[in-house]
Amino acid sequence: MDDASRTGLIQGVDTAGSTTSRVAMCVGTCSRIVGPCLLVLGTLSMAASILLLFPGGASKYLVEGRISKHAKAVPGIWGGGIIVLLAATHITAVGWRCAGCSDCGTRRNAFISAVLSKLALLGAAACFIFSGVGLTNGPLCFYNASEHGHRHGTVWGYPFLDAGSQEPDARTENYLYDRRTWSTCLEPEGIVAWNVVLFSLLLLISAAEMVLASFQILNGCLGCLCGFCDGKKSPP
Repeated sequence: MDDASRTGLIQGVDTAGSTTSRVAMCVGTCSRIVGPCLLVLGTLSMAASILLLFPGGASKYLVEGRISKHAKAVPGIWGGGIIVLLAATHITAVGWRCAGCSDCGTRRNAFISAVLSKLALLGAAACFIFSGVGLTNGPLCFYNASEHGHRHGTVWGYPFLDAGSQEPDARTENYLYDRRTWSTCLEPEGIVAWNVVLFSLLLLISAAEMVLASFQILNGCLGCLCGFCDGKKSPP
């Protein structure tokens, strides 16, 4: 092999190594961004789900069991919360611990990160579905059933779900977009707004979590190939 061929080969190897280093740097940097973002979102998800159990800040409705079934399911705690926080903690720790190192098991950690991100994606998706159904069905509240033509007197139930005289799409539209119908619920005070705000917040949070988790799955797969390191050598 002549000198020109050897020089070309060396330059090709250097170019490939430089490309791999740049990809690894991007993977590590993205992990240090995605991880903390998921930590914040997971914490907010848990807070919103807990608040759903205390309409208006009162605990008596939880004690009496007067909480909607979708709020009782606390999807923001187990779906958008704990599972996401588990993945976020690992992603954040690996992203910062492996910064600037040359070999710290980053490919193995990247694989674990991708697996945990898949679980986080499933948890966030479950939270999104539960929150969407809870928002559509409306809150459990004390209302005048005679106005809906089924029963007489005031009862605990789902007035917007029990309005059988209306089509489902019309029910949802009237409840979500016509605030005049919110006065149907007599107790807890302000329960409709409470549910709409918190379930909508859970929808937005879980949607953002799904986007970040999906991105981290791809990021973890790249990390399996290139590692998380920033191309710096650790001191001997």
